[in-house]
Amino acid sequence: MDERDEPVEYRQKRYQPPEGATELLLIRHGASAPARPGAPFPLVDGQGDPELAPEGREQADRVAERLASVALDALYVTTLRRTAQTAAPLARKLGLEPRVEPALREVHLGEWEGGLFRKKVADNDPVAQRMVAEERWDVIPGAENDEAFAVRVREGLGRVAAAHPGGRVAVFTHGGVIGQALAAATGSRPFAFLTPDNGSISVLVWMNGLASIRGFNDVSHLDRSAPAPLS
Repeated sequence: MDERDEPVEYRQKRYQPPEGATELLLIRHGASAPARPGAPFPLVDGQGDPELAPEGREQADRVAERLASVALDALYVTTLRRTAQTAAPLARKLGLEPRVEPALREVHLGEWEGGLFRKKVADNDPVAQRMVAEERWDVIPGAENDEAFAVRVREGLGRVAAAHPGGRVAVFTHGGVIGQALAAATGSRPFAFLTPDNGSISVLVWMNGLASIRGFNDVSHLDRSAPAPLS
């Protein structure tokens, strides 16, 4: 049989991002210090700015170990120190200076900033119940408008992607931001992807303002790869 008569085959191949697309590794910061009554977190531009808790620093080290051999073009953090502290071990390993993207800071929680949000949720406050039921942050008094939050997250990710076409970057950010980014990518309910675990890695492939999800809440580096028992 002549080689030219061989049947044509179209095999399935391993996924590769489209040419020019940017791979965004969205890493939620490590666990931050606990909120305590009478000791509100310090504020940065009106937002709570706790440092990492000891377990958060361990999670940061695990993230660094996981990504130390990954080819990364840049590291990004926000204006809140828990992201910079989470990025620090990886930055040291790679010799990269993290860049700051202010638009990827956490959603502003209005009157519930400084740690009060955690208490209200723990107490099952009626407004917290309404927040979950309506899937809106701005039911909290003085909180950021949901539409404005969505716009700034999209614009922030767009700037990062535009600076690294065809590249791969690690973005150390916040649970609300990651949830918003993934919900926007899928057109899902607003809170469908809340809340990724501290130290988790989610992956977006971004091109021309469109994003696709390649991974969500990867915690295999945190010794949580085995599924939790169902109860």
